Amino acid sequence: MTAPLPVRALALGLAAGARATLGPAAPILGPVPRCAPGRSAAAAHRPSAAVRAVAVLAVVGELVGDTLPTTPSRLEHHGPEGRAVSGAVGGVLLARRRGAPVPDTLVAAAAGALAGLAGTGLGAAWRSAVARRGWPDLPAALAEDAVALALAAWATRA
Repeated sequence: MTAPLPVRALALGLAAGARATLGPAAPILGPVPRCAPGRSAAAAHRPSAAVRAVAVLAVVGELVGDTLPTTPSRLEHHGPEGRAVSGAVGGVLLARRRGAPVPDTLVAAAAGALAGLAGTGLGAAWRSAVARRGWPDLPAALAEDAVALALAAWATRA
């Protein structure tokens, strides 16, 4: 059974809270979903190779950049707001790819935005907790990456 769109948008928003690029990139890179009967076939359009390449580069760049000691906290410089926008964009892209009507698209955007904020706080709390215990930051970052990538993959599966 396929998870409802708002649940998928919540999962993608949580991923965007951890890694902001995943909000828009995961739907761009994910498998093309089957459209429900009566829905627009255009919703299942596959982005161009150039768009997919830019999405891959953005995600890889963020994954690498997050491991650098000079990377600022996600809570600084409008980070939470950006991650909320990323989650909202991801929710919209999920909905559009499935040919969802406008009300469902708005619900997905709101779910993605709220989960983006929650994911930002949860990710920052996780990293702070492991730092207080004296654990190295790189394994914590890699664990967070794995969770974020798994959430994004689940949210965008066909």
